[in-house]
Amino acid sequence: MKKILVIDDNEAVCTALLTLFQLQGYQVLLAQSPELALQLLARQTVDLILQDMNFAQGEMSGEQGKNLFYQLRSAYPATPLVLMTAWTQLDMVVELVKAGATDYIAKPWDDQRLLTTVANVLKLSELSQQQQQAQRRQQERLASFDGKDLAGLVFASTAMEQLLQMALQLAPSNAAVLITGENGAGKEGIAQVLHANSDRRRQPLIKVNMGALPADLMEAELFGAEAGAYSGASKTRIGRFEAADGGSLFLDEIGNLSLSGQMKLLRVLQTGEFERLGSSQTRKVDVRIISATNSDLTQAIATGQFRQDLYYRINVVQLHLPALRQRLDDIIPLARHFLAGTKTLTPEAEQALRQYSWPGNVRELQNLCQRALLLTPGEAIDVADLGLPQDSGSKKSLDDLDKTEIELALSAAQGIVSRAAKALGISRQALYRRMEFYGITPP
Repeated sequence: MKKILVIDDNEAVCTALLTLFQLQGYQVLLAQSPELALQLLARQTVDLILQDMNFAQGEMSGEQGKNLFYQLRSAYPATPLVLMTAWTQLDMVVELVKAGATDYIAKPWDDQRLLTTVANVLKLSELSQQQQQAQRRQQERLASFDGKDLAGLVFASTAMEQLLQMALQLAPSNAAVLITGENGAGKEGIAQVLHANSDRRRQPLIKVNMGALPADLMEAELFGAEAGAYSGASKTRIGRFEAADGGSLFLDEIGNLSLSGQMKLLRVLQTGEFERLGSSQTRKVDVRIISATNSDLTQAIATGQFRQDLYYRINVVQLHLPALRQRLDDIIPLARHFLAGTKTLTPEAEQALRQYSWPGNVRELQNLCQRALLLTPGEAIDVADLGLPQDSGSKKSLDDLDKTEIELALSAAQGIVSRAAKALGISRQALYRRMEFYGITPP
């Protein structure tokens, strides 16, 4: 239950506001002087302060309220404060709003307008607190990685924190690591973290996208080729294994490697030896293998498309990178990172980003942000500027939600509306509207 402190010397005003707010389910504290207000606040916290500007009979300058406002703002900077009076000059109101007053209500007030203002202020305050908590959690997470090279990765989710902790634990070893996850989820970034925190970090990390290479060029790409080994090979070509000697080799989309390429790769992993195409000279290298795939290699083994013995060689340890839709807390920090501080996102745009299912993962989010930067004329990016594709599967229609489902979601979320809305797949505002329709009050 939200707690409101009303500071007003008029007993009739206090009684009217007490009745109005209690009918809406708020807990109300009353103080008829600045001194009583400060005493109350010293003993307990409140969610909102509604403050009059004059506290003595015949006083109309607003100076008393101004002095009290600055005391409250200094002592309780995080508590939203709404001013309320009939006798304050406009220039003073402007000054106090600039100094941090959340809003201003003129007397006599309209009940519905006052309730709407209070509800909006409380919602914004809750969102601000959630953002601050998220920022504190992010700072705590980053503090746990002090001295580590995270390769520029941006994250706020527990899933990514746990994955990075595991990657850092594995980094000093020479164990082959297989990174699994959907296309665009950021598997290359995890490979960079593994290499950057290993003893091999001063040697190169060589990357090969196996999915982008024609099958007949894969072996030459990996192992190199002598001049004349194949049509068009006019000079000796050093393969990626030789280039990565002493360092790490990242084989992205390794499931696309041909069977003959798999056999040669297996030999290198077993012995560290290979021959260039067109050469009989055996070469030896010291390379750590980091592989990645978006496909099910166990299924490929079952169909004869991938060697089981190679699978066990590259999969000494497996790291699974969840899809972006499974780590919602990363979406907004990533979006802000891609916007590079040049433009901001409206609350509605942030909500739309959280609700979208991101089939293209982080890569799709990056492209969308870059497009929004180019096409948005103003400084704030709104929902329409995002150009999100239709994604009917990512959200639930309000018509699909009955009263029982909403009550169960709120109960499971311990009454936290934003958490319940996320679980239901709708926006917080949409959930509030449906709660109002059904007459539901958060537990």
